[in-house]
Amino acid sequence: MSDAEIASASIRVAQQGAVRTITLNRPAALNSLTREMLAAWLDALEQAAADPAVRALVITGAGRAFCAGQDLADPAVAPADGANVAHADLGRVIEDSYRPLVLRLRSMPVPVVAAVNGVAAGAGANLALAADIVLAAESASFIQAFSKIGLVPDSGGTWLLPRLVGRARAFGLAMLAEKLGAREAESIGLIWKCVPDAALAREAETLAQRLAAMPVRALVAMRGAIDDAAHLTLDAALMREAALQRALGHAHDYLEGVDAFRRKRAPIFTDR
Repeated sequence: MSDAEIASASIRVAQQGAVRTITLNRPAALNSLTREMLAAWLDALEQAAADPAVRALVITGAGRAFCAGQDLADPAVAPADGANVAHADLGRVIEDSYRPLVLRLRSMPVPVVAAVNGVAAGAGANLALAADIVLAAESASFIQAFSKIGLVPDSGGTWLLPRLVGRARAFGLAMLAEKLGAREAESIGLIWKCVPDAALAREAETLAQRLAAMPVRALVAMRGAIDDAAHLTLDAALMREAALQRALGHAHDYLEGVDAFRRKRAPIFTDR
């Protein structure tokens, strides 16, 4: 893939060096998600995962929103006439579209940065939070909007929220569905950093390029170890760490890092 941007109806993909950017591209609809858009997003992730030229990924939104969540006008969640919404099989939508997307985000072979440029609501909020590092513009906000329409948090929300902010805050965010500004999201540990609106794209690109130059294989192993540690005993976590260090210790990047340290030069990491 060249540095030139590749466009599709609902997803834009661009590459700059080793960093690929996936942009949700329904700005008039606040990037709300349809079945077609979810499929296109998953396909873009699969292509990035398969491309050895990609060493870091940025996900963001076009226009004034990151993602307003599921488009409730999509036939996948409501009949064509808009009546009797309860007859839609929402569980099938989760199983077929959202579950594979969240699992792919959490298993990407490269670090993932979310650049939240505006409102992130419902599934849109949780898909952003599934990234490894989340940056948000000062004007951005996060809303667990599910209780407003009689649903529970999905797209990994019930798993992510308590791990990020603890049980008490997770319940408050989920049940009350109040808008949380980016500054407060940073202060409670929901996201990594809040930045000025005008600086978001630059900060995200700089961060992704920095990650791309790091030992990507180790960063991805780190993600898995931290996620798994929540349900492991201390002894099991220590054994997991030993297994990872054993594997990474035989990899190129460890040898390169040690050699660069000894020679006082910049390392060139290549493992993925």
